[in-house]
Amino acid sequence: MSGHLLCFGFGFCAAALAKQLQAQNWQISATCRKAEKAGMLEKNAIRPLLLDGTKLTPKQISNATHILLSAAPDEKIGDPILALAGEALQDMATQFAWAGYLSTTAVYGDHGGAWVDENTPLNATTKRGHRRIAAEKAWQATDLPMHYFRLAGIYGPGRNALKSLENGRARRIDKPGQVFSRIHVEDIAQILMASMAQPNRGRAYNLCDDEPAPPQEVVEYAASLMKQPPPPLLPFDKANLSPMAYSFYSENKRVKNMRVKTELEITLKYPTYREGLTALWESRTY
Repeated sequence: MSGHLLCFGFGFCAAALAKQLQAQNWQISATCRKAEKAGMLEKNAIRPLLLDGTKLTPKQISNATHILLSAAPDEKIGDPILALAGEALQDMATQFAWAGYLSTTAVYGDHGGAWVDENTPLNATTKRGHRRIAAEKAWQATDLPMHYFRLAGIYGPGRNALKSLENGRARRIDKPGQVFSRIHVEDIAQILMASMAQPNRGRAYNLCDDEPAPPQEVVEYAASLMKQPPPPLLPFDKANLSPMAYSFYSENKRVKNMRVKTELEITLKYPTYREGLTALWESRTY
């Protein structure tokens, strides 16, 4: 399979997917807002689509066969891509074989550490989660062949506990019973590719590994790989978290990933944080 993927937003996940698709002779285009970013995209054989605040036209997206939507919703305008390109995408909806929206497991809200799956009602408890639910519903109202990918905490090269330890930013925070689900960026890319090969319009998928774990354990394991002592354990009520970090700790759930395994026939490259961090450490690409 090959085609032309248009990425609305080109961050960590989109870059990982683009790299895999380029190896299979896909064409890749991506939106950006600055000329500097456009130049970087071109150097990586990606066609830039420079956004200047005006609405996109059907002609600007006419060559794409697949769409990846990864821009975060805005508190005032909602989904920024709908605002800039919604009309053009609607006009061209029948030409697209697949459209993927990168959402978040925050749409499920807090479950006190219990398990959730894709059939769990969406009941966000944070503003971030509510904005994602609104964005999912807005895309559902279009004629595009939408697929929804609810991502757990993302890690990979340059974005992981090893790097945080190296930079002196890692913290071990003790909140009894707290767990987070997480997913390696390479597994995100392989799941998106599997969905593109087997479209199932309207389907939602949880993207996470097999083992929800306390965040301090991840830091401890990374420190053991680096053969250094972990940072001191801080009680949650004395950690002085940022508002964003506090919002993450306000929710506690274990996320199931069975649907990607059964429907998309995925075998995770990194089924737990241990395999992921070990691979990063051994390759020295962390």
